[in-house]
Parts: sequence; structure tokens; C-alpha cells
Amino acid sequence: MGESINVIIIDKEENSRNIIKNYLSSFGDVNICGEFFDYDLGCDFALKSGKVLIFIDVSQEPDKALDVIKRLKENSKQSYIVAMSNKTSTETIIKVMRAGAKEFVTKPFIESEFKTLVETITAEFRNIETPDTCKIISTFSNKGGIGKTSIAVNLAVELAQMSKEKVALIDLNLQLGDVATFLDMTPPFAMDYIADNISHLDEEELLKTLTRYKNTSLYVIADPLNIDKSKEITAEQIKNILNALKKIFSYIVIDIGTNIDSKTITALDSSDLILLIAIVNLPAIRSTQRCMDLFNKLGYPPEKIKLILNRYMENEDIKTSDIEEVVKQKVYWKIPNNYLTMMSAINKGVPVSEINSESNIAVNYKDFASKVSDYLITQKLNKDYNNRELRI
Repeated sequence: MGESINVIIIDKEENSRNIIKNYLSSFGDVNICGEFFDYDLGCDFALKSGKVLIFIDVSQEPDKALDVIKRLKENSKQSYIVAMSNKTSTETIIKVMRAGAKEFVTKPFIESEFKTLVETITAEFRNIETPDTCKIISTFSNKGGIGKTSIAVNLAVELAQMSKEKVALIDLNLQLGDVATFLDMTPPFAMDYIADNISHLDEEELLKTLTRYKNTSLYVIADPLNIDKSKEITAEQIKNILNALKKIFSYIVIDIGTNIDSKTITALDSSDLILLIAIVNLPAIRSTQRCMDLFNKLGYPPEKIKLILNRYMENEDIKTSDIEEVVKQKVYWKIPNNYLTMMSAINKGVPVSEINSESNIAVNYKDFASKVSDYLITQKLNKDYNNRELRI
């Protein structure tokens, strides 16, 4: 028997609370330290309780419950939140997971499934102070000039705005990077400094070396000012930096350069999602096909790769279906061609949403960020479910 686990139940239904308490009573190392029908009272108690496992119902007052989950996530880093609901739509599950819940349980409970879930949760709860929930998203193409950096920058900005969580944006085009330019930033520290000192930086010091974009939760690591310094950065250092950042950030967006080397492969290997960027012309499509060949050789699963068409216009000579047939990959997202808005954003060093938030491309990026976030949450749910099935 390990350390005792403190549990708080927040549920307006007394019968539901009693069922949970009954099921948990079979676990000798679980201590129910509080039960509440009122969300605010339960939240206040949980915030004072340190490391605690929280079961919270989101059926009765979903908006209130989601607000409490967000507050707990932001202010109680050691809380492990399990959401419960009799509504099992994908939309409901994604909302609670995005708010900060680590698990979702369907009501009415099935005793055997509930107890199996509790066994899994308590094991994770003991062994992991901060569960690894960070997701790494990379933009990639082996062809330059197709808007890869614009996509990385605008996606990172929208993820930060949407989630209100910490997002890191890394410029891994180490010799000719433009991320800092696209956001009109002059970071005091760049990738070379962080690479040289990563083994000596704790989480607080590491965060200070990154440059925050205005008043958002987006932080940037720029490419080295000195090109010669970029050559000294190793793949092992890149791996160490990513491992360190994963402890701090919910999302890491990497703008990967076009060169194929050990540093590129390290970033691609570490990515949960690779956004393969293409435009609708024959040379770009052929380059995209070669990228897919590379990913196949590296053994990446198909779901890790998402094909993105940039500067897309309706009635192109080359149809989407033709591209999909050549590349052997479905088009995941299309970013519209809005030259004036995009060039204005680049020239002013701001994301497109700051030029015109109602423009088709700004709205598109908001929807894109939401789709990517929802996809990653769904993938996590599927992975957790499959792991649970294997344990059963």
C-alpha cells in the first residue's frame, strides 16, 4: 500500500456521491477528505488541499463546472481532475478535457470499469507529480517559400489565445529563421544560449530565457543571431530542450527548417503531430511526396502526419483529389490565399488576427487551432482508453 490519496467529490446529486464513496471504500489507501454539492465551496476547499484527486460532475451545471475545472487547473498544479457526466457526446468530452480534466467518466457508473479506472488513476497520481500532457506540433516541408513559418507563428498565437495555457514557439530553422521577425521581437536569449545552458537551468530560469509575446501566454525561442553558433547546436541538445520545455508548456510549436539532418529528425521524432505544408503547384506537390516517403522510412504512423494546403484558392487547376492521390494522404486543412492581409501582417510583425480579426484567413487560423487542439485531445482519450482495455 502506498501513500494515502486524498479525494474530493463535487456532485449535486447525493445518490451519485454515495455511489462514488461506496466504490472508493474498497481502496484502503483512498481518503475522502471532502464532498460538496456546491461547486464554489468544493473548488475553494480543493485549492487549499494540496495534492488531491477530484471527481467533479459536469451534468447539472456544465458552465459552472467547466469554470471550476479551469480554476483548479490554473491554481492547483497538483490536482488530478476527473470529470463525470451522463452526456457523452464528443463535444462534451473535448470541452472538459480542454478545460483541464485528465479523465472522463460516464454516468451511470459501471462498478468494475470505475474501479479499474481508479486503479489506473491512483498509480499515475502517486508516480507523476505533473502528468506529461504537453503536445509537440511541428510544421515541416523540404521546400522553402511556401508559408511554413507563417503557419507556425499564427497557429501558436491562436493556441495560446484559445487555451490560455503556456505555448512555446521554437524556431528550428537555425541559420535563416524568421519567427522573431514575424512577431517583431528581439529576444535577449536565443537557441544557442539555451542549448549551452539547458542542463543548468531549472524551470523558472528556463522560462526567463524565453521571450514572451506581448501579454499572451506565448513564449518564443529564436534562432541564433550568429550563424556559426547554429552549427554547434547538437541533436542531443535539441532533445534535452524539448524534454525540459514539456514540463512547463501545454503546447510546443516547432518551425522546422527544410534541411534533413539529425536535428530535424530529432524534432520530427519528438512531435505528436507533423503538419506537412504544401501549396497547389506541381513542384511543391512533388516535394511533399518526397517528404511522405521520408516519413514512411522513419516509420511514422499515418495519423501523425497532417497534410496542410497553404494559399489555397477554389477552382485551382490541380484538384485536391489529385494531390491526395499523388501524396497518398488526405488533406487535413486548407488555409485560404489572402495575400494582402498576410503580407500586411508579415511587414508589421504581427499575427493576421491583429490586422483584421474578421478576415477569412484570421478566422481560418482560429478554426485551425481549435481543430488541432481537439484532435490531440481525442487522440489522448483514445490512447488512454486502449491502454485501459489492455490492462483489463
